[in-house]
Amino acid sequence: MPVPVPRQRAIPAVESGQAPVAVPAQGGGPLKEEANRTEATAPNSGGTTLTLLLIEDDPTGSPVLPELRDASGTSIRVRTARNLTEAERLLTDDVHCILLDLALPAPGRASVAADGEDADELAVLRHVLQLAPRHAVLALTASGDAERGTEAVRVGAQDYLFRDELDGRLLSRAIRYAVERKRSLAVERKLAEGRMRAQENRRLERGLLPTPLLDGSSLRFAARYRPGRSRALLGGDFYDTVRTPDGTVHAMIGDVCGHGPDEAALGVELRIAWRALTLAGLCGDELLGTLQEVLEHERSDEEIFATLCTVDIAPDGRRAGLCLAGHPAPLVARPGRPAELLPYDNNGPALGLLRGARWPRMQVELGAEWSLMLYTDGLIEGRVGTGGERLGQEGMVEMVRRQLAEGLSGEALLRAAVNEVRRLNGGELTDDVAVVLLDREA
Repeated sequence: MPVPVPRQRAIPAVESGQAPVAVPAQGGGPLKEEANRTEATAPNSGGTTLTLLLIEDDPTGSPVLPELRDASGTSIRVRTARNLTEAERLLTDDVHCILLDLALPAPGRASVAADGEDADELAVLRHVLQLAPRHAVLALTASGDAERGTEAVRVGAQDYLFRDELDGRLLSRAIRYAVERKRSLAVERKLAEGRMRAQENRRLERGLLPTPLLDGSSLRFAARYRPGRSRALLGGDFYDTVRTPDGTVHAMIGDVCGHGPDEAALGVELRIAWRALTLAGLCGDELLGTLQEVLEHERSDEEIFATLCTVDIAPDGRRAGLCLAGHPAPLVARPGRPAELLPYDNNGPALGLLRGARWPRMQVELGAEWSLMLYTDGLIEGRVGTGGERLGQEGMVEMVRRQLAEGLSGEALLRAAVNEVRRLNGGELTDDVAVVLLDREA
């Protein structure tokens, strides 16, 4: 039979702070009564009074529990349960710690080992841990049974105490430490879960970024992408490049209004739809009209729209078709001529704004050697200096002209352009930025 654990018997009175508590006298002498218990807030309890739930079957009816006080010297509130059924009823959200007697029989356990001991000595602890996964648990075991106590901690208890060595000061301190350990473990678990979700999101976003399909083309491809959302890999901007069997190279860049995950998802849907439609042979107005239908069916709000720029470069590389849906015109650079914007007089509306809209396809001459840069408005809407002035398309053209004169090209050119825009803005850009560069050498 287990040695009885001192316990306070009158639960309702104790919880209301109106009952006297029997306290062991110094040196084990006669008991003295401590009246008018108060419930002050413990400094280490997160702004609430610490509450202990004692789960212990006391066959002798001992009326005494050691005096429990928090760090400020205020008595800790105690509830007592004789079995697990009663404990489940008393286990409310304001309970911070459970003191469990490991000698308590687990519910429904009739299997007994040959030596008379329970087949699973920690069955009652496992049951309590399942019952109260968010609460700190202290295991109470026989004096000298450190092995069982250690096993209880391994299973999930925050600490263990010896039944015969129990005193108020030790138990009060153990309760505070157990509560803080449980809080620390909960915080660590949430951080670990957050890191895992972030890693999964990054893997997902990285998998959604496009891989250009340019096998068989002599054109060189480079891209730069910076989402405006903090710690994200994917934003509302999107781009893609594919080569169809007839040798035509198709390039696209677009921008969904907004910067959240919903806009990023819609941008991925539009990009994938564009690639499928392009490989199926659609081009120009027919392709953009179908993309608008996709956007209208997939967007979460009727006010969401997307701008788009598509270019189809002929197999000989000397000319291209251009369609603009509310998007800035591409920049073209050719030897012996300053970099300039392609014509944008026939710019159609953004996708999702007007039903039945049309997007004329303009024919442009590129020449034998050129560099074609497609970009989103994040590259031109950054501020210049401390004022409210924006870089704009003219400022971007001047910047790229200067960088080309310095001999930059390909990835180096895009990297320098994005970095300078950030520098002029005085820090990180709030909008997504996507830039695509196609080069043809004579």
